[in-house]
Amino acid sequence: MIRRVLAPAVGIVTVLLLWEAVVRLGEVRPFVLRAPSRIVGHLWDFRGDYTAAAWVTIQHAVVGAAIGLLVALVLGAVMAASTFVEQAAGPVLTLLQVTPFVAYIASVVLWLGSGTAPALFVVALVCVPGFAFATTDGMRGADPDTRELLASVDAHWWEVLWRLRLPSALPSIFTAMRYNVGLALIAAYLVEGGNYANEGLGAIGMRAAAFGGNGADALWAAIFAMSVLGTSWLVAISIARHLLLGWHVSQRGRTPRVRRP
Repeated sequence: MIRRVLAPAVGIVTVLLLWEAVVRLGEVRPFVLRAPSRIVGHLWDFRGDYTAAAWVTIQHAVVGAAIGLLVALVLGAVMAASTFVEQAAGPVLTLLQVTPFVAYIASVVLWLGSGTAPALFVVALVCVPGFAFATTDGMRGADPDTRELLASVDAHWWEVLWRLRLPSALPSIFTAMRYNVGLALIAAYLVEGGNYANEGLGAIGMRAAAFGGNGADALWAAIFAMSVLGTSWLVAISIARHLLLGWHVSQRGRTPRVRRP
């Protein structure tokens, strides 16, 4: 347990120290890259503003991702039950996944207006494909013997879904969730920067970028805050995965090697 906490901490501290050394010893120009110590100092000086903005961004990202997950669970369950639906919906989900969402953010803002609505919509939209594919594959991978057992007792489809298919899909859903963390935060950041609401870390970052070198401290502080949010979210997902999937083989200890005589 100590190693699980210590190893990531050592990795992060090492990267920050190297970053600090590169900026200071390499005499990197301030508008190109800020040292971590200066970024943290700026965050502390304006901690109230960044705390409020981070709270807005995390709400946009988490609520939007939750909406995307709920939609994907329904869609994935239908795709797992019907090959035709999977073949029809698969290309559409792929198009959503590969289309650069930054290209249509302005259209979404014009459609839904400024504020929270466009942020939640875009975040949910970009999260749906990954969750849907993970749900479909996970539900299709349910244990066949258990499926036969439930069919032999004439179990209702809802009971099969709740007791077998959904638990079987949880490991792949958690994997997709770790992937979608970055997408959700990036989508929230970009929408906040272009929805004229002046809320969230994205608004701070976009406003700072408009000032060029004079806004470098604020821009890098916003980026640093986003990385902290993403890391915290991934830690929360890892804890939830450990608590909810204790029964799964991926969460058990390593199988001891059997010594050959």
